Amino acid sequence: MKTLFAAVLLTFSAAAAVAGPYGSQSVLVVEDDTGKVLIEKNANTIVPIASLTKLMTAMVVIDAKQDMSAPIYIEQGDVDMLKHSTSRVPVGAAISRQDVLQLALMSSDNRAAHSLGRTYPGGTAAFKAAVNAKIAALGMTQTKIEEPTGLSPNNKSTAADMIKMAVAASAYPEIARITTDSKDIININGRGVEYRNTNRLVGAKGWDIGLSKTGYTEEAGRCLIMRIKAAGKNATLVLLNAKASSVRVVDALSIRRFMTGDAAPVLARAQPRAHPRAEARIMKASMRARVAKNVKARHRRA
Repeated sequence: MKTLFAAVLLTFSAAAAVAGPYGSQSVLVVEDDTGKVLIEKNANTIVPIASLTKLMTAMVVIDAKQDMSAPIYIEQGDVDMLKHSTSRVPVGAAISRQDVLQLALMSSDNRAAHSLGRTYPGGTAAFKAAVNAKIAALGMTQTKIEEPTGLSPNNKSTAADMIKMAVAASAYPEIARITTDSKDIININGRGVEYRNTNRLVGAKGWDIGLSKTGYTEEAGRCLIMRIKAAGKNATLVLLNAKASSVRVVDALSIRRFMTGDAAPVLARAQPRAHPRAEARIMKASMRARVAKNVKARHRRA
């Protein structure tokens, strides 16, 4: 981890990494084993990070060593009144802290994430202090996080700092496990409810993913953090402010193709909806189990 942090702290240059025609505003890909920057585009540009915030929320909650089996009661105050995002977690539900963490990370549920911050030992003020301490400890000098969900456009960072956060989060086995679950059944008021991962690449054929988190708000665009393995290489990638989900996915596909040496990156900006045939088959397979009526709600939460 120290090797990778040192590499990220270096000034990025066009000579050291490929910029490429990627559709996301900021792109950074770092090889895990060596810390080598493979792909870089606007890695030090400060932008909103949306639900990528929830990885920080999860780390701080786990660090607090609270009773994960204890129930959290979802309150009216946990409802998103800023963006009015949807949630399938009802007010009044009593859910174990472990399952609330699962909902916040895997399904990017905002009520779940907010309740984790609210029930932190010492309350919201103590949660914010812990987040600031974690940011400082990780050397994330260009990062500001004001609340636990990522709904606030004031939660901002850079791709370089997000790499640091991703590396740190991946060292938590529980975070790595939850974010790479394609789905889970959560007990909501005595009834099992199925929730799915907001990253459709998780569980898709051909993808070996060790950490995942999506993000979306109007200000942040479509964001993505993943740790992936391709052609025997392990890498961490950050995509910030893609203008559509399709652009975010095409950028991820292009990065994997670059790592394997199969082909040049796909021109995501020129053809944001055009997928290579082989990749299209992969995406169709990963989407068969999706319920159409939940797609819109999930995208608004991510």
